[in-house]
Amino acid sequence: MEVLTPKLSVRNLCKSYDNKIVLNNLSFDLMEGEFLSILGPSGCGKTTLLRILIGLEKADSGEILKSGTDISGLSSFDRGMGIVFQNYALFPNMTVLQNVQYALTLRKDTKKEAKNIAMHTLEQVGLLDQINKKPAQLSGGQQQRVAIARTLAMNPDIILLDEPISALDVTNREIMKAELKSLQKKFHATMLFITHDQEEAFFLSDRIMVMNSGNVEQLDTPHSIYQNPASDYVSSFVVDQLDKKY
Repeated sequence: MEVLTPKLSVRNLCKSYDNKIVLNNLSFDLMEGEFLSILGPSGCGKTTLLRILIGLEKADSGEILKSGTDISGLSSFDRGMGIVFQNYALFPNMTVLQNVQYALTLRKDTKKEAKNIAMHTLEQVGLLDQINKKPAQLSGGQQQRVAIARTLAMNPDIILLDEPISALDVTNREIMKAELKSLQKKFHATMLFITHDQEEAFFLSDRIMVMNSGNVEQLDTPHSIYQNPASDYVSSFVVDQLDKKY
């Protein structure tokens, strides 16, 4: 039987600020094509984890392996990861097309190549009719799709998403949850999704990693977490909160 190498392996990751432990010997795997949510409240360490994975911060110790190769010493640009920030980080003075093209030109694609890739990706996310608009002329959901298209255009091995749905209103949030899941399946993308919202995590994820104070409380499928919470914390933070909504 073939043993699959995880797309991403985090091993014994530790991080502290001013003697306060933020990540406590954290380990987990992310498989190719998987949608894994990191679920936890503010201050649990999930955003610090994301920043370390993308290369914006350094861990105190531990390993980050991508397809078996240690990438801890590589720059953000060389890690083969894309990121969609909570505020989308679109350039307000650029059109939709220019926003998607920009990173491709930094990668030294020719102008023609960059435009072709950007146009194809925007078509895939349903924004071909919006290419000449500026971000301020778009809805929140459309802005999110531009941010996702910009990331997908770079063809990253892994996409990190930093609570990209939380800024939307309730109606658009429901629409974008469905669209995000559809895009992930369409592109067979490997995604790691940061969220504090239990409902988002359960709707989108193949597996969920529940975090609390820098520790992994449970890593399992949504169904298993709901049916068999591994701790009192998981029961109160996840199961009880979902039960209140339904």
